[in-house]
Amino acid sequence: MQLWTYVAGIAQGDFGDSYRYRVPALDVVATAVPFTLSITLTAVLLLLALGIALGMGVGVATRGDRHRWLDLSFNLVTGFVSSVPTYVMATALVAVFAITLHWLPPAYSPAYGFGQAAILPVAALTISGTCSVARIVRRETAVILEQDYMRTARGWRLPALWLYAKHMLPNLLTTALTLSGIILTALLGSALITEAVFAWPGLGGVIVQAIAVDKDYPVIRAAVFVIGLISLVITLVIDVILGLIDPRTLGEKRG
Repeated sequence: MQLWTYVAGIAQGDFGDSYRYRVPALDVVATAVPFTLSITLTAVLLLLALGIALGMGVGVATRGDRHRWLDLSFNLVTGFVSSVPTYVMATALVAVFAITLHWLPPAYSPAYGFGQAAILPVAALTISGTCSVARIVRRETAVILEQDYMRTARGWRLPALWLYAKHMLPNLLTTALTLSGIILTALLGSALITEAVFAWPGLGGVIVQAIAVDKDYPVIRAAVFVIGLISLVITLVIDVILGLIDPRTLGEKRG
């Protein structure tokens, strides 16, 4: 009966009351969700824009085994940076830009303003992802540039901007959007750790406080449920967008 009551409560958004705050656990989580989504969505948009631009640029510049030094340098730098854990990147950014240079605040505080305090958390989430996307886009660019339709378009002497924006970029968007769903879901997990480094008032701080200090199990369960729900919604939205852009992703119709 307890299990049935608990499951029925979850179906109605009732995870019980927080042990610490004495309010519904879902309300505690709901106040933190906008903070987490703000830096996560911003990071995804930035890393997709930067990663696609960087990958396309290097792919075009190194077409036909040209500029081997650029290709090797690109692979070396992006491979190293993309392997750095997010919490290490966050700590390094704090050490350089907050402690050493004093350019940005080391942690969230209303006194600094939302935008200024969000710069370092967003950067920590963006840098590694940008390198990962750029590496994949660079490989996709190399493949697309060797396709027959691209050779034909180059033979027509089309302007470079029109050639790459009209004929190559749409084919890269499918890969980029597929990656964005995977990356955004992964960034939700990375954001929880990053928020702890920057004292960001998002889901990461709520979960750490609930687990390590308060043993606030209703809040923990509500937070995990919300993260899982957000991941499902993100996957669904990405699949819908992919279907609208490229119906081939929906599979072949069987007669």
